[in-house]
Amino acid sequence: MKKLVLLAGMILAMLKNEAQIASVSDSLNGQAPAEPLLPNARPAAEPVYRLKPAVDIPLTAVAAGWSGFAFTKIYNKDRSTPAEIMALDKNDLASYNRHGADVYYPKAADASDILFYGSMPLPLLLLADKEIRKDAGKVGFLYLEAMSITGLLYTGSVYFVDKYRPYVYNPETPMDKRLGGGGKNSFFAGHVALVGTSTFFMAKVLSDYHPESRAKWAFFSAAGLATGATAYLRYRAGQHFLDDLIIGTAVGTLSGILVPHLHKNKSPRSTGLSLSPVLGRQQGL
Repeated sequence: MKKLVLLAGMILAMLKNEAQIASVSDSLNGQAPAEPLLPNARPAAEPVYRLKPAVDIPLTAVAAGWSGFAFTKIYNKDRSTPAEIMALDKNDLASYNRHGADVYYPKAADASDILFYGSMPLPLLLLADKEIRKDAGKVGFLYLEAMSITGLLYTGSVYFVDKYRPYVYNPETPMDKRLGGGGKNSFFAGHVALVGTSTFFMAKVLSDYHPESRAKWAFFSAAGLATGATAYLRYRAGQHFLDDLIIGTAVGTLSGILVPHLHKNKSPRSTGLSLSPVLGRQQGL
């Protein structure tokens, strides 16, 4: 009886995997498969991402809500007094941050704004991909979640930490600008974090939907280039110190990559182990 059950199971498996069996059989007979096997290929009916509404919706709502509230506060901080500004000494800074206090190029800030505002709608380009377009709602929600988490971390840091920007230390900066409440928002680099989240999210999604693509590393390289360029411009603009930029880069990169990664569908095929019956000149599993 057990042998009959085993045989029946093998026959059912053969029927479900007919195409794969034929390819494996050809290979064992010394013939080239009709089409290459792609171990990482995703079955058409298998979703790339899975959401957990009980977790994702409250998390995104809280993160987005806090970000919206905090943004109204962090750019309306109390102005500094002239005495407070004149008392600042760059020699009190960490050695790796002192050089940043001598840098101030306003045009670099304008250029960084272009990358900042241009990166936010960038993932809309994902809709050009047919497979991703089918999951537009799901991918769009994940992007909102990633941006909300980045916003939560950024606004939370700036809200609770007053750290003067490099240009505040620079005597060449107009005094009115040095006195502004926004001059206390150095920690950490929000522009860099947001660009990193947007671009690395886009690269990660493209990579997950097309794991066999040889171009996927070009996506990540482009994301790194955009994030690095933003960090450089913010440094040249005197907006952030080196440690602010490093933290902003880390937050943006990790948020953009980990949010989709943690929602990636865990397929049984990901183990790399499969068991299929083979018939022909050779018989076995």
